[in-house]
Amino acid sequence: MKVDYIIVGLGLAGLAFTEELIAAKKTFLIFEDDSQTSSLVAGGVYNPVILKRFTPVWNAKEQLDIALPFYKRLEEKLNITIDQKFVIKKSFKSVEDQNNWFGALDKPKLTAYLDPKLDTNSYNGVLADFSFGNVNETGRIDTEKLIQSYRAYLESENFIRFEQFKHKELNIQEESISYKDIEASKIVFCEGFGVTQNPYFNYLPINEAKGELLTIHAPELNIDFLLKSTLFVMPLGDNNYKVGATFNWTDKTSDPSEEGKEELVEKLKKVLNVPYTIVSQSAGIRPTVSGRRPLVGIHPDYAQLIVLNGLGTRGVMIAPTVAKNLFNHIYNDERLDEEIDIVRFKHLKDKLNK
Repeated sequence: MKVDYIIVGLGLAGLAFTEELIAAKKTFLIFEDDSQTSSLVAGGVYNPVILKRFTPVWNAKEQLDIALPFYKRLEEKLNITIDQKFVIKKSFKSVEDQNNWFGALDKPKLTAYLDPKLDTNSYNGVLADFSFGNVNETGRIDTEKLIQSYRAYLESENFIRFEQFKHKELNIQEESISYKDIEASKIVFCEGFGVTQNPYFNYLPINEAKGELLTIHAPELNIDFLLKSTLFVMPLGDNNYKVGATFNWTDKTSDPSEEGKEELVEKLKKVLNVPYTIVSQSAGIRPTVSGRRPLVGIHPDYAQLIVLNGLGTRGVMIAPTVAKNLFNHIYNDERLDEEIDIVRFKHLKDKLNK
């Protein structure tokens, strides 16, 4: 079997690059073994503002200009609805918090997103003493529905194999690669935290941060916005809400934990004062990188080997942009954004070789 590309991993990164290949009429085969679940359990929120510090997200406008039409096309292609638009309401903890909000309004990259008029309304079930700030042009991509629907589409076209990719069986030729019964021009690794087990890219400085989420049912809450406080409470419909998220740097498993549930329940006590029931709990390992920039580029020794990884907590915004940049880098001599290019970590590869 001959294809242009093998893709290892079908989270948001692999999906976005696959769409670039389809648009260019390139052939491909994907390997997916469900070992990494960060895209499946992600909150999926797109938000151009870092609310902890009231600063703009890296390249937020450029990313949204590419990402939102990208997901619209996928909705039409797969005949699904995945883009849920809503306002994010930041719950202020103090007057100083409010003042920082007004200070952020003067930042040119934030003016379009932050509402200068505070929301002084009260909402049943929501604990808030210092009003809210509205963030506009925000919403959520249902990543689980997207990826499951996309997998079904790929399976119907025989574009995907649900099996573990074994790096030891990869053979690198002068201008191509082969794996089992497949010959390909290039291979793209979109393995999430699994890239740490990849012998060709394991020098890259990727860390794992376990994140856990709850889905709760709260009939008396009835809010249609995402509440951002010590955690987020995101409406899903039918009085169900996604609540999260935790950051755990020591637990290396993808299994929901009692510790994670207790942390979220304890934080919810400071945010909500209405009864709720826990419907489900989910967990996944986020691949995180120092500097919070993705890992994208071509292996320094083997031009056939490519990595697209480390999207972090804002994967729904970043994935379409970096996938397009990578494709244009390979075929149209477009430079990779220096902030994502793995060349910035070449010294780690050289150190490993020594």
